[in-house]
Amino acid sequence: MAGQNADLIPPAKPVIGDAEVEAAVRVLRSGRVVQGPEVAAFEEEFSELVAGRHCVAVNSGTSALHLALLAMDLGPGDEVIVPSFSFAATANAVRLVGAVPVFADIEAGSFCLDPAAVEAAITPRTKAIMPVHLYGHPAAMDRLMPIAQRHNLAVIEDAAQAHGAALAGQPVGSFGIAGCFSFYPTKNMHSLEGGMITTPDPEFARTLRLLRNQGMEQRYANEIVGANMRLTDVAAAIGRVQLKQLPEWTEQRRANAKFLDSRITGVLTPPVADAARHVYHQYTVRVSGDRDAAQQKLLEQGVGNAVYYPTPIHRLKPFLDADGKPGPWELPETERAAREVVSLPIHPSLTQHHLERIADAANSLAGAR
Repeated sequence: MAGQNADLIPPAKPVIGDAEVEAAVRVLRSGRVVQGPEVAAFEEEFSELVAGRHCVAVNSGTSALHLALLAMDLGPGDEVIVPSFSFAATANAVRLVGAVPVFADIEAGSFCLDPAAVEAAITPRTKAIMPVHLYGHPAAMDRLMPIAQRHNLAVIEDAAQAHGAALAGQPVGSFGIAGCFSFYPTKNMHSLEGGMITTPDPEFARTLRLLRNQGMEQRYANEIVGANMRLTDVAAAIGRVQLKQLPEWTEQRRANAKFLDSRITGVLTPPVADAARHVYHQYTVRVSGDRDAAQQKLLEQGVGNAVYYPTPIHRLKPFLDADGKPGPWELPETERAAREVVSLPIHPSLTQHHLERIADAANSLAGAR
């Protein structure tokens, strides 16, 4: 039996190398550490990843979602359609502006919003759709955008896990009025902590810049009510180093996934939609039967794993109704995914030996679906 400590293959492995350390030290020694030239350069360079859109750096992916909703002036009584199968930040951001998250079901294959479920959830109070490009797979933007256009709804993309993902050659973060990325340490690239908002609208970008900096463009000349959600230059410098390595890391993730796809038969491997470029933030399989036992069996063979996400958002305490119940939502694919998913290691630090061990361990699990 493989050991569970030194021999354990971690489910995620943040990269912090000499180049990141040197970039941070360089900025610290410069004395310009907050909202300075590194942030501006990071925004400009990240723009190349999202078809030249305006980019506004902030201090987290959650802040990116929050500010995008604030910039749209959404508030009490407004509804935003979101998936329940996501990290809570997706719906938290809606609640933080006083709006109402309306939960729609996901597609079985991509784990992303089901366009038919979205259209069925639209009411006269709906103002926006927030698709999540979950696990690095692009949502069905080719079907969601026409729905949004027919109903005059804004689209805010939660691209926190999908740096470099694309659909039919168009990068995520370049479809809606805003795309929101996270640079948390376990993401495909990071800045220790941080986020980015992308938009095609220069006036929207200016509003975002005001909102992140206490509502002011010039010091002490406050134009609107804002907050402090700035990114530090230290974080931006680290992000710039990571951004340069992102293409190589992405191809390694995709190559790792291709190998696992070819070797794993014991569980259902992640399908990829036509014309989708999956960047494999997670390699998420489905297991039937006792998932806890399956996870333990993987661990006993030295394969770290995790469940994203065991509890759908609509079942979390902050989103229960006044009676403490999950509300009227009918989300069968969401509930099924929450029961069955397990994410295996896919990060670019894996060796060929690691990949073979992961495949062998996955194949030891009984019952594919």
